[in-house]
Amino acid sequence: MKDEAKDITTQPIEAQAGPDGEAVPKTPAKKKRARGSKAKGTDANAALEARIGYTFADPNQLIQAITHVSALKSGRKRGDSYQRLEFLGDHVLGLVVSDMLYHAFPNADEGELSKRLAELVRKESCADVAKSLGLLDDIKLGSVGPGADARLRKSVLGDICEAVIGAVFLDGGYAAASEFVKRNWTERMHKPRRPLRDPKTVLQEWAQGKGLPTPVYREVERTGPHHDPQFRVAVDLPGLAPAEGIGGSKRAAEKVAASVMIEREGVGGSNDD
Repeated sequence: MKDEAKDITTQPIEAQAGPDGEAVPKTPAKKKRARGSKAKGTDANAALEARIGYTFADPNQLIQAITHVSALKSGRKRGDSYQRLEFLGDHVLGLVVSDMLYHAFPNADEGELSKRLAELVRKESCADVAKSLGLLDDIKLGSVGPGADARLRKSVLGDICEAVIGAVFLDGGYAAASEFVKRNWTERMHKPRRPLRDPKTVLQEWAQGKGLPTPVYREVERTGPHHDPQFRVAVDLPGLAPAEGIGGSKRAAEKVAASVMIEREGVGGSNDD
């Protein structure tokens, strides 16, 4: 009867002594999931997967998603960093969120849906999700010089989030990526963190409706170091007192200034909700 049972495993089977002294094959060990080259960072990867809420069959996808170009060894291509996965994740995110919006707001027209989509998939929103998942310290950087580490991590945080979405999509398919996005974007979808319309646009349309010229923005002051400046900008309209705003860029400061004037003058329409 020995010859009738054929070994269908491809793994070598060790022998052990049976009760009568004959060699009895051991039951083949259960095959573990594919984990790629995972000799180092196993615990860190598991902790990261737990925070993300997805376990990778190939953890190399996750490692690539959090690897900055600066961390690549000589001879490796830029494609081995997060960048290609970011490209993929950006489009997967857009598709999933578009589907979420389509079903969540059945009475919204194309214009409103587009504004909501733009708000939810912008880099700042992705960075917020990445922060909530604790991805900031997981980013793998090379030698970028003193003081640049923290700034670089923050600047690429939104990109890393999109790369993680791309990695989940490649590893687990659309369903896994969709689940990840829904888990992290549903609450944000129902509670926009900023007006759906640009305050500068709202102020300009209001001014035109009043027969006023286009608002004029002027830089009042620039402070702070070169790598982290702060701008104070004023917006002027004839017959109205100037309104000022402060931001990390001129555009950001202009938006704050416009928002201040909108609120002060009781301008409606800054939020489409």
